[in-house]
Amino acid sequence: MSDLIRLISPVDGSVYAERRCADDAAIADALAIAAEAQRQWRREPIGHRAMYCSTAVDAMLSMRDAIVPELAWQMGRPVRYGAGELRGFEERARHMIAIAEDALAKVEPGEKPGFHRYIRREPLGTVLVIAPWNYPYLTAVNSVIPALMAGNAVILKHAAQTLLVGERFARAFEIAGLPAGLFQHLVMDHGQTARVIASGKVRQVNFTGSVAGGRAIEAAASGHFLGVGLELGGKDPAYVRSDADLGFAVENLVDGSFFNSGQSCCGIERIYVDRKVYREFVDRFVHLTEAYVLGNPLEETTTLGPLIKTSSAEFVRGQIAEALAKGARALIDARRFSADAQGTPYMAPQVLVDVDHSMSVMRDESLGPVVGFMPVDDDQEAIALMNDSPYGLTASIWTADADAAEHIGDAIETGTVFMNRCDYLDPALAWTGVKDTGRGATLSRIGYETLTRPKSFHLRREIPA
Repeated sequence: MSDLIRLISPVDGSVYAERRCADDAAIADALAIAAEAQRQWRREPIGHRAMYCSTAVDAMLSMRDAIVPELAWQMGRPVRYGAGELRGFEERARHMIAIAEDALAKVEPGEKPGFHRYIRREPLGTVLVIAPWNYPYLTAVNSVIPALMAGNAVILKHAAQTLLVGERFARAFEIAGLPAGLFQHLVMDHGQTARVIASGKVRQVNFTGSVAGGRAIEAAASGHFLGVGLELGGKDPAYVRSDADLGFAVENLVDGSFFNSGQSCCGIERIYVDRKVYREFVDRFVHLTEAYVLGNPLEETTTLGPLIKTSSAEFVRGQIAEALAKGARALIDARRFSADAQGTPYMAPQVLVDVDHSMSVMRDESLGPVVGFMPVDDDQEAIALMNDSPYGLTASIWTADADAAEHIGDAIETGTVFMNRCDYLDPALAWTGVKDTGRGATLSRIGYETLTRPKSFHLRREIPA
């Protein structure tokens, strides 16, 4: 009998949903059906693929009223923000559909007498998408829609904490009338997922999750010559220069630090501030942070929900305790937040000063509502500190000087450089990272390159006499 996966809600610790893992026979059937369906799908004009995918997006958006509270129950995001994820889902999906024709067009190297030469982008076959719980629609759509638009079949393995999101995707494609087998959602445990990766039946795996999970994916794929895309999180920094608009920077960096209870791979986890404006900036940041309302995410007044589980909150609390023991100071009194309680996933936001890079909170991914501040004397010190990390997903620079931002950004080891923005993903740009953040890219034209393979045609039209 297959294992039972229970979805424990962070709202109240109850079992919100439970599903059995697919058995091995069902998984084998799904892979076979996907391969068969893809052989026909790859011949469909891109415009026809776009009609199916666009209709599926419409279908997903029509479920908004059910999805928003469902998200709160599954992963704790307040209902007042739930629709925002669907807006991002739509933005990314529509963009990738719109650029597909151009991104997948033949590459023409130029005229050569007597020859016709071009490079065609061929679909890979079946793509396995392994999606996380923290932005379950946004992270999945990064790969699902472009994979289908490129002519592939897709199997989605969603996180146990957001099982119902996988079912929503399946329902949307069913409503759209997508041919059977092209999109399938499978409930699998880690062992089954590893066997699928090593089966030779999938040609690309796109995974978003932990570094440890990424290593497990690479181990399962080793020796099987398939593509692997890994987005493994971050410890994203911000640098506030003395010429920054402090009010604007505070407002956006508070949101970038604590939205989704800090559970964002590209959320702000460490902030470096020019010493000349350091005290004012920190004071304003603390004041705005104290305005959050921690509580039940199903209530409209709540602006900060629980973390995904108690163990996640305890990890972050442990980072804070270690920092305090080493001399850091906490500027937020957790007693201001009545819902904050040890032994639960409900955790007050925290701002730490007098921190350094010997502390876990400034070095290891927190994925929770805590941020550390350090003053710096100049751009070079800020660059050195921002690069002092095993991660490199995004980095944001807050300044009125665009030339300075580009110069600093050029020196930062990161996948995306922001100026006066943070915690955002533009679907027209490649989403990628360096170091332990992973490898590969999704979205933009470049995202299509990872979901296809080049096939060169070298046709001699004239036979020499």
